[in-house]
Amino acid sequence: MIKPAFNPMIGPSTWVLVNMGARYVPCMHNVEAIQGSTIQISWPCPNTTTTDGVCSLSELCGFGGIPEPKYNGDVDQKPEPNQWFRFITPIFMHAGLIHIGFNLLLQLTIGKEMERAIGSIRFFLVYISAGIFGNVMGANYAGEGLPSTGASGALFGIIALVLLDLLYSWQERRSPVKDLLFIMLDIVIAFVLGLLPGLDNFAHIGGFIMGLALGICVLHSPNALRKRLGHVSSYSAVQQGVAPPQSSFLKNPTSFFKGRKPLWWAWWIIRAGALLAVLIGFILLLQNFYVQHNTCSWCKYLSCVVSRRKPQHSLDCTRSLTTILAYQ
Repeated sequence: MIKPAFNPMIGPSTWVLVNMGARYVPCMHNVEAIQGSTIQISWPCPNTTTTDGVCSLSELCGFGGIPEPKYNGDVDQKPEPNQWFRFITPIFMHAGLIHIGFNLLLQLTIGKEMERAIGSIRFFLVYISAGIFGNVMGANYAGEGLPSTGASGALFGIIALVLLDLLYSWQERRSPVKDLLFIMLDIVIAFVLGLLPGLDNFAHIGGFIMGLALGICVLHSPNALRKRLGHVSSYSAVQQGVAPPQSSFLKNPTSFFKGRKPLWWAWWIIRAGALLAVLIGFILLLQNFYVQHNTCSWCKYLSCVVSRRKPQHSLDCTRSLTTILAYQ
């Protein structure tokens, strides 16, 4: 997009991204500023290069459309927009060349190493789960009128795995501080990019939380714990890539549990607790998104910086609902 404003990520316009499946709350449930409005709102068309709004919200959302708002002041209109798949499709979209370039860099470095270490199935599970959880959190706490795309939430889940692996094998690493600084640099860069158009830092935070919870479940135990349990060899997913042989639960369930120490059982209770906690969090976030619609006053400080400027300039950062209403 170069008109009516320039996309600093060097990519398509906000409205093209919305039409192609970006996470966009007005396409997913009723919004007070839209369904509760008593004035007709005209929306920008996906291919617009002007500030003129001549399309309906249904045309903007695409994918067969959504129930068009009646603009009668009834915020509880039925049926509601319900393009729930927008929790998933943004994982495979990007706001521009800069965005996809940075994500590819992470994919080809820490992502590649972690996938080789834990296997494609576990990697896929963490990647997709972190991406969806991040989008659910972003839909709850980012601006309702701020579309979001990208695999950054999913990649933050992988960064969480790398961080856990580093902490698990800290004493065995050649330069753990250097590894930690590299991870911190990735996080800082991604957080700064999350303040630009089309990205969402709440998706990053949510993906990281899910990555930590699932990492406790899918990674091997910390080396300090392994030593206390009597394991001779240490383990590091990224550096060694191959875990020491252990009894297989699927092949011999009885042998798998036989002779386990209380500390081993305690660690598995922690793993189960982490999984249960993140599942409860996921359910509560969905409940809040579809029913309660609670948000926070400080959330705006983690969202797009440009959207906090004066409304006439906020096109540079995927217009807030206040600016969208200027199309009426």
